[in-house]
Amino acid sequence: MSEFYIKYSPNQISKIGNTIIYLSEKINSVSKTKLLKLLYILDELSIKRSGIPFLNLTYKVWKFGPVDENIFIELSSAPTLLKGYIKRKNDQDGNCYILPDSNFNDDEFSQNDLDLLDYVLEEFGNKTAKDLVLYTHRKESPWYNTAKKNDVLDLLLNEEITNTEYIIDLTELIQHDSRKKEIYEDYLTCH
Repeated sequence: MSEFYIKYSPNQISKIGNTIIYLSEKINSVSKTKLLKLLYILDELSIKRSGIPFLNLTYKVWKFGPVDENIFIELSSAPTLLKGYIKRKNDQDGNCYILPDSNFNDDEFSQNDLDLLDYVLEEFGNKTAKDLVLYTHRKESPWYNTAKKNDVLDLLLNEEITNTEYIIDLTELIQHDSRKKEIYEDYLTCH
């Protein structure tokens, strides 16, 4: 894969789209920021649990935490990759919310995936976007460690910059578990 672009497989687009449908059906008025954090949390928890990412997105270090740039773009304008899965709605105050544009389809999901989705909804679904940003910014989190290692932590926290091109290495979540690390590396090789 070229380092200049990321191409998602049809199965990956389906899983991303249906994950967003599932979350937006269960959370009333889910904002873009909250949704981006929940997608990251799904990948983080999935890797911690099994060594296999939930969506296998590429997260960069941005001011409000880990962000997959392509999904950010999809949620910021009329969807192209996720057309038919999601739509955007602005309220009277100009706040943007993500809504499902079709029914949830579980074809790309294992029972473990569905259980993790429900767990994330139970643990994080009622939290605000700001709460989730604080969670992803927690000390020693992959976002925090990547920002610190690349000398951009203070710049981001002080809002001197809003984004970076630094990619978060999620292997640090399982660095002390050789079995999960091997599973994760094998997964990345095959996908």
